[in-house]
Amino acid sequence: MPQSLSAVHVHVVFSTKERKAMLRDEQLRAALHAYLGGICNRLDCPPVRVGGADDHVHVLARLGRQITQAEFIKELKRASNVWLKDQSDRFATFQWQAGYAIFSVSQSNLSQVDEYIANQETHHQRVSFVDELLALLQRHSLDYDEQYIWD
Repeated sequence: MPQSLSAVHVHVVFSTKERKAMLRDEQLRAALHAYLGGICNRLDCPPVRVGGADDHVHVLARLGRQITQAEFIKELKRASNVWLKDQSDRFATFQWQAGYAIFSVSQSNLSQVDEYIANQETHHQRVSFVDELLALLQRHSLDYDEQYIWD
């Protein structure tokens, strides 16, 4: 086959350092999500949906053929950290958590994950981020040590 083709979709989740609710401002959060979508496009990882709540983000994107998962997430966090610090002095000490979670998403589940991310605000009226992430890890059969998940 002379072409290299890829259709690998990923669902990325990461939080603010210590899960601090630093993204409460809805306009700022919407701008951050748009900015993260722009980073995805720049990295040739077209976003399907970017969303989240006041202490974390979700990114659903098609992973590009020439970037690793770690490079993709590192650049999402690095560039958005710089952008946030440029928005206001209150972000002078802002940090994302050191870790992240990334899950594969089949074509048949794209619309479900898209809707799930779109409805984060409603979802988090009932479920905390901690419970949400633990449920995602369990649903994807990921072994984890809870002492190392949170920072």
